[in-house]
Amino acid sequence: MHFIGINISGTQARAALVDSEGSVVEGRFGEVAPKQLVQELAAMVEDLRKQNVEVGAIGVAIPGLVNRQTDRVIAPRDLPSTIVGDLHGDLMRATGLRVELENDANAAAYGEFKVGAGRGARNLFYMMIGNGIGGAIILDGKLWTGASGFAGEVGHITIDTEGIECVCGNTGCLETVASAPSIVRRARERLNRDGTSSLSRLALNKTFTAEDVAHQANEGDDFALMMIERTGKYIGTGVASVINLLNIERIVLGGGVMDAGSLILNPIIQEVKRRAFQPCFEATEIVAAKLGLDGAPIGAALLARDATTD
Repeated sequence: MHFIGINISGTQARAALVDSEGSVVEGRFGEVAPKQLVQELAAMVEDLRKQNVEVGAIGVAIPGLVNRQTDRVIAPRDLPSTIVGDLHGDLMRATGLRVELENDANAAAYGEFKVGAGRGARNLFYMMIGNGIGGAIILDGKLWTGASGFAGEVGHITIDTEGIECVCGNTGCLETVASAPSIVRRARERLNRDGTSSLSRLALNKTFTAEDVAHQANEGDDFALMMIERTGKYIGTGVASVINLLNIERIVLGGGVMDAGSLILNPIIQEVKRRAFQPCFEATEIVAAKLGLDGAPIGAALLARDATTD
């Protein structure tokens, strides 16, 4: 039996045909128009089914809050709420297959837990650091989503009480200083007020991205390296809070910001060591995710697989 996992991110969708062991057999990636979302996702599914294998179900990872009990998307991110209102039912009707919806961080966490950097652990916390910051908790081998399905929103832990307003309405959330757009904003502000920063190659690029910051840091640019290290300290502060709260076995860090590799992972670990309760820190392994962009599709597919046996 095979399963299909789909990750929706803004106007893009990544789909994977996954076997029962979690290996990707075939993948698809493409742009999707919000008004044609169901039809275009159904076309991706149909294309993957041409592999002539039996497909048991579809898992869909969504950037937003998902209530698994009602199969509804609550407060979707980067997608109009009217478009995903009954995505579950519409996609089932369009494909003829059972559909499971899940938050994208939860799906990526499940993928890493089953076949990635979380393999072998029974308890882990996953943090997705990209355009936003999400989190997911796995306790005793099971995804723990809380009373209403929304647990793990680590991006909205307050880091700076005097900071800027977050999209959630709070002030100084981790997401306001460590997400990809926030890294760019902080870098621009520093470039504008610090004359020595003009030596950075980033100053020559008016439209640089967080990926550019990471690339320049890897190339030895002192300014970019400083921005990545400071971002690592912010993330480490959030991770320390998670470790103190959960005394968790393993922390897995994923998302595009982690493309900076050891340049960001090492400052994260150093800051966690400085801030976390020492016995809890010593009991926790902090690692980078292994599955990359396939994490959420694989996890969504495996969640769909395991929903049949629950």
